[in-house]
Amino acid sequence: MKRQSKFKKNEPKNESMPSEHITASSAASSNICPADYDNEVFDIMLNACFAKLTCWLSPTSLGLAMHDWLSHLALAPAKRVDLANEAKKNLEALFSYAYSQCESGIGVKPNPCVEPRLSDSRFNKEEGWDTFPFNFYSQNFLLAEKWWNDATKNIHGVSKHHEDIVNFTTRQFLDMLSPSNFPITNPQVIAATLTEGGMNFLRGFQNFIEDYSHLEHKLPPIGSEKFIVGKDVAVTPGKVIYKNRLIELIQYEPTTAQVYAEPILITPAWIMKYYILDLSPHNSLVKYLVDHGHTVFIISWKNPDNCDRDLTLNDYLDLGILSSLDVINKIVPNQKIHATGYCLGGTLLMIAAAAMAQTNDERLKSLTLFAAQVDFRNPGELSLFIDQSQISYLEDAMWEKGYLDGPQMAGAFSMLRSNDLIWSRLIADYLLGRRRPLNDLMAWDNDTTRLPYKMHSEYLRNLFLNNELVHGRYKVNKKPIALNDIQKPLFVVATIKDHVSPWRSVYKVQLYTNAELTFVLTSGGHNAGIVNEPGHKGRSYQIGLRVAGARHINADQWLERNPSKVGSWWPEWEKWLTERSGVKIAPPALGEAKNYPVICDAPGTYVLQK
Repeated sequence: MKRQSKFKKNEPKNESMPSEHITASSAASSNICPADYDNEVFDIMLNACFAKLTCWLSPTSLGLAMHDWLSHLALAPAKRVDLANEAKKNLEALFSYAYSQCESGIGVKPNPCVEPRLSDSRFNKEEGWDTFPFNFYSQNFLLAEKWWNDATKNIHGVSKHHEDIVNFTTRQFLDMLSPSNFPITNPQVIAATLTEGGMNFLRGFQNFIEDYSHLEHKLPPIGSEKFIVGKDVAVTPGKVIYKNRLIELIQYEPTTAQVYAEPILITPAWIMKYYILDLSPHNSLVKYLVDHGHTVFIISWKNPDNCDRDLTLNDYLDLGILSSLDVINKIVPNQKIHATGYCLGGTLLMIAAAAMAQTNDERLKSLTLFAAQVDFRNPGELSLFIDQSQISYLEDAMWEKGYLDGPQMAGAFSMLRSNDLIWSRLIADYLLGRRRPLNDLMAWDNDTTRLPYKMHSEYLRNLFLNNELVHGRYKVNKKPIALNDIQKPLFVVATIKDHVSPWRSVYKVQLYTNAELTFVLTSGGHNAGIVNEPGHKGRSYQIGLRVAGARHINADQWLERNPSKVGSWWPEWEKWLTERSGVKIAPPALGEAKNYPVICDAPGTYVLQK
């Protein structure tokens, strides 16, 4: 029978059997359809087949957006006149630019008509894009890009969501046609070809064959062999001291004679392997904490398969955070816990904290959130993939296997930064024949995970689409929870270039709790901003404290009031934890011999599942 989520439950048992022996209910079988009628089964299977052809994106959602845009543009003659005038001005500017170049000579560099966006690094002057004729190519492209951006925005009557979809889709097509992507219009490729006698193309073809072979055989990308989990990364010494069908709980070995009394529990997102927080020894957040005298536990999520298709968000709450708290309370008795959540792990942690506050459960001492949102009203460009049509289409695509494949999700994230993650790589690997070596973070990023059918559907609908958590409609054990019940001090970290959890969206957590809150805005993106070890060049951050009950200030005011500091935010967080972690004591034992004996060495087995 289907597992019922329970907030209050008996003491968890240590399930140390291999994961393949842990089975789901028969209702979770891949042969059982959630639909009630055969015609619905046919529709689901048809959509699942189409999804493979459309890269898991709903053609209906795109069609509705295009219709909304075109129909309103057709009824906006003034907008069309403005666009025609802009096109005329662009042509005049481009011809004037070309004339100035011809009149002044090839060696002269006239003032450009338009500058690329700050985030656009395709047309660097150092690579020859400011010389003729390449400057003409780039100016022509940038003017066209600007025109299409204006053509797909600010049309009266078009919904914001549809406007964003059309603008994003148009940008994807334009990026394909960028002059930087073609060998005869890219000065860097031409220079390399002349210098090397075309050997760059030969190496590029060899790179393509290697990549295709790895893709066909579902092998990790070239260079990943230098970052073996448990050997090169995820090497901080520790033990798996608890295991159930969804998690392995790792306790790390102390490196100091004494440790702070109150332990730390880290909850990564289940859309990533946990070892992003334990990469190489020099940039491992786990090692940094252990070396500073903290007792650290971390959740390693199982990589789910078809047997896990009916796992729910409540299962992730019960089997993940709440079970871990129960275990830690046995190993480190009579001590409160500093709970930390990364991305969706942070969202789940806030759900757990609100539910615990509702039942007067006082086991948590503080909460730390890394790039985690509670308000999903403005989740950045991820909102492009969130509407009724897209979610229904994705549910049909997931139903066939019972999960969402990691590469499917990775592909969606890559599209959000196609210039950096797709086109620049193709240019370097295949046109220049220069493989960019993987680092530990890039290797981790390619170690993708799957998402169970039901859980993924729930969090897309309940959190992203309906935003139930901040509207007081999200339920745990059939009871709605409220974030303003949380009274624990919070330490919230956001990253300025985050395209998954935009920092202004993360900042809005301050609207939903009156507790003491320290907010940090750091340089970097969703991952690089968190893996931000001391000594990393070019890092900076801003930090500000809001005392409990203080009046809210908006994000722009916060930016003005808190000056930038050079360096990593890690020492600020460790100091914040130290101030709240009590006295130092002898390190606790690894596991608890009677109930939670050591199962195996870290990093465990779940993280190795492909």
